[in-house]
Amino acid sequence: MRVAVVGGTGDFGLALAQRLVEAGEDVVVGSRDPQRAADKAAEIGASGAANEDAVRGADFVVLAVKAEAALATAAGLRAAIGTTPVLSVASELRFTKGGVLPTEDPRSIAERTQDQLAAPVCAGLHSLAAASLAHGRADGDALVCGDDATAKERALELAAKVVTGRSLDAGPLASARALEGLTAVIVNLNKRYKGHAGIEITGLP
Repeated sequence: MRVAVVGGTGDFGLALAQRLVEAGEDVVVGSRDPQRAADKAAEIGASGAANEDAVRGADFVVLAVKAEAALATAAGLRAAIGTTPVLSVASELRFTKGGVLPTEDPRSIAERTQDQLAAPVCAGLHSLAAASLAHGRADGDALVCGDDATAKERALELAAKVVTGRSLDAGPLASARALEGLTAVIVNLNKRYKGHAGIEITGLP
């Protein structure tokens, strides 16, 4: 599967791309700066290109840009992405003196990203930290939400390759609100206990 990681030169995107390369995927690292994409991609054995070129011809797109750029990036790539399935990994957070909180917007970034694209959008990997992925497969399970069965199947397949646990179908895209909010919980745990928390779901066959 040819996987385009948009925003692949960032900490999370590059770590994810590296794990996918190690798993045998054909990965192209995307960036607004094609030279930076090429340089970073060379470090992990991937190819690099401008975001628009990266998503053309891909079988799957991971939107790994920062939350504040996710919607504008998706809108700008709408034509290039076409109907290629997309995985949204961003979480919109609010940093306060009392701790990290989820967004006040009632809809997840993934749902709002779906509004910008003709492609089916899934949400997932919100419990994984860049620091964890940078050193190998992240401990724990990966959760994925989505409404399109084919897109979700591809997302679950990829997610399984970057965690030590399982990739689990966590329901429809509307449930991405909970997944994105989970990132705030994990950031708070990491800050308090100075660790790299993950999620492990118990009680399932």
